Amino acid sequence: MYPERVVSGMRPTGTMHLGHYHGALKNWIRMQSEQQCLFFVADWHALTTHYDDPAIIEKSTWDMVIDWLAAGIDPSQATIFIQSRVPEHAELHLLLSMATPLGWLERVPTYKDQIENLASKDLATYGFLGYPLLQAADVLIYRASQVPVGEDQVPHIEMTREIARRFNHLYGKEPGFEQKAAEAVKKLGSKRARLYMELRTAYQQEGDEDALEQARAMLDDAGSLSMIDRERLFGYLEGSRKLILVEPQARLTEASRLPGLDGRKMSKSYGNAISLREERDSVTRKIRTMPTDPARVRRTDPGEPTRCPVFQLHQVYSDEPTREWVLKGCRSAGIGCIECKQPVIDAVLEEQEPMRERAQQYLDDPSLVRAIVADGCETARRLAHDTMRDVREAMGLAYT
Repeated sequence: MYPERVVSGMRPTGTMHLGHYHGALKNWIRMQSEQQCLFFVADWHALTTHYDDPAIIEKSTWDMVIDWLAAGIDPSQATIFIQSRVPEHAELHLLLSMATPLGWLERVPTYKDQIENLASKDLATYGFLGYPLLQAADVLIYRASQVPVGEDQVPHIEMTREIARRFNHLYGKEPGFEQKAAEAVKKLGSKRARLYMELRTAYQQEGDEDALEQARAMLDDAGSLSMIDRERLFGYLEGSRKLILVEPQARLTEASRLPGLDGRKMSKSYGNAISLREERDSVTRKIRTMPTDPARVRRTDPGEPTRCPVFQLHQVYSDEPTREWVLKGCRSAGIGCIECKQPVIDAVLEEQEPMRERAQQYLDDPSLVRAIVADGCETARRLAHDTMRDVREAMGLAYT
C-alpha cells in the first residue's frame, strides 16, 4: 500500500482571518505532526471564478502562505507548494477528463450552489464545470489516503473515489496480472501466503471487511516485497487489477464555530472579519464596537447573552468560569458591555501575538518564503512524477 498522506489546499484569497484559523489551519497544524501532509495554494482554482481578473492572485498567494507559516504550519513537517508549479496536476486532470462522465460533474451540489451565489459572474465555462475534476486530480496525483474537509465537501471526495475506482477498472488490467500476482503471493512465504489467500477468499466470497483490513495490514508489514509486487497484491485482494490511483477517505473536520463581528459567519466579503495578523489597536477597536443585545440600551438594562454576538466569541475564547461571569453579569446588569468584551479582546490578542512574531521574519526577508515554496514544489513534483509514470504506463502513453 502507498504511504499514508494528507492533502489539502486553499484558493488564494489574500490575508487570512481568524475564521480560517479556527476552521482549517488549526486542523492542519495538528495533522502535520501525525502524518505526511501536503498543503498547496490552489491558484488554478482561483482562475475558475477570477479568470477575468488574475492580477490579484500572485500577491494573494504570498500573503496567504505567510499567514500559514504565521499560524504554525511548519515547513520541516509539512510540504507547502503552489498548484500551478506542479504541472502534473493539469496533466492528470486532462487524462481523467477523457473517462469521466459529464453527469458526474453536473451533479456536484456545490456546482449549482456557486452558480446561484455568483450570478453576477459568467461561469458558463468548462473550467468552472470541471473544477471538481481538477480537485480530484489534486488529491489523486499524490495518492492521498485522507483529505480534511467539512461536511459540505464530502460529495467531492465521494466523486474522487468514484473517479479513482473507474480509472483502476479501466486501466489497471496488467498483462499477465494473475500470474504475476500468484508469483508475488509466493514471496510472502508459505505461512503468510496461505493466510493471504484465506483472507482474500473471505473478502471476495463473503464480503468480510475485517478480512480485507487484516490482509492489507499483513502486506504493509511484508518488508520482503517490492513496491510493484505489493501494489499487485493489494489489487489482487479486491479483484484482478492493479491499484494505480488510491481512493482517499474524507477526514471530517469540525466546522468553525467562530462568528464574525456581527454574529454572521466571519468573512471578508461581509466586512466582519479580524485578520490573523491585524494590528492590536485595530483588533481592540473592532471588538469594542461590536453590536450587543439590542434590548440592552442603557448600562442598567439587563441583557440576554444568547442574543449577543460577543457571547458567541466567548464560547470560543473564554473558559467556563468567564462564561458564567458573563451570563450572570449581563442578565443582572452587573457588568457593562465594555467589561464583557475585554476578556475576548485579551484572548484574541494573546492568540495573535505568536503569529505576528512568526510572520515578521518572512516580512523582513521574503526570499525565505520563496525558498520554502520552491523546496515544497520540488518535493511535490517528485511525488507527482511517480504517479504520472504509472498513469501513463497504464494508459499506453509511456513511450520508450
